[in-house]
Amino acid sequence: MKEIHSTKNQFIKEIKKLQKRKYRELKQQYLIEGEHLLEEAIKAQAPIEWVLFSQKAFAETNFSIPDDKTCLVTDEVLASISSVPTPQGIVAIVAMQAERKNQSFERPVLLLDNVQDPGNVGTMIRTADAAGFEAVILGDGSADIYNEKVLRAMQGSHFHITIFRKELGECMEELKEQEISIVGTELNKQAQHYDEITKMKRFALLMGNEGQGVQKELLQQTTLTTYIPIYGSAESLNVAVAAGILMYSLKK
Repeated sequence: MKEIHSTKNQFIKEIKKLQKRKYRELKQQYLIEGEHLLEEAIKAQAPIEWVLFSQKAFAETNFSIPDDKTCLVTDEVLASISSVPTPQGIVAIVAMQAERKNQSFERPVLLLDNVQDPGNVGTMIRTADAAGFEAVILGDGSADIYNEKVLRAMQGSHFHITIFRKELGECMEELKEQEISIVGTELNKQAQHYDEITKMKRFALLMGNEGQGVQKELLQQTTLTTYIPIYGSAESLNVAVAAGILMYSLKK
């Protein structure tokens, strides 16, 4: 079992680099924090490469991590690699797995067009997981799922649901070839009230950027568009809240 007491240790310096997307992609590794995410990773048989424990967390938890993948560190060292103000005492390095780009879908799919806020992306993925969706497909401009804020918001859902990046125009063409209806979100005269749409077993829900919504060229490829009415004085709904309402209301 490895032990590290200095924040200047080279291994710790390399781990800290994984906080940046460029380095994550180079090393094909990412960080998860906390007991819950480590437990989810173990259940999913994710390729865990190292687990760093504070002395207290190691004594209080009961994970079966091989000694050659376990590292005990001081609270100071753990704080230096944690992305939260109050670390939970556990940081794990997990290898990225090859994206599973499904060729066909039997259950609903969520499409994200340039959704940039990490919290929104993570929340929508977690909701899609809870709603029984088969996959989440991220278009250009959407947040990196290995961003620490996305990972915290997903709460391990990336271990349960297929997630991959793809050009959405091409993706939508493939979905239409499978006779899958694509529901876009837009407030216009042609859009249908979300509660008036017949529930479906298979469909793709397209959600857009927090400020600009869905790109017009993508909306033109949808089967239909829908909207959620605003009854109060708020200008709009948060995109993750809107996605949650639609995922549950459209699914049969």
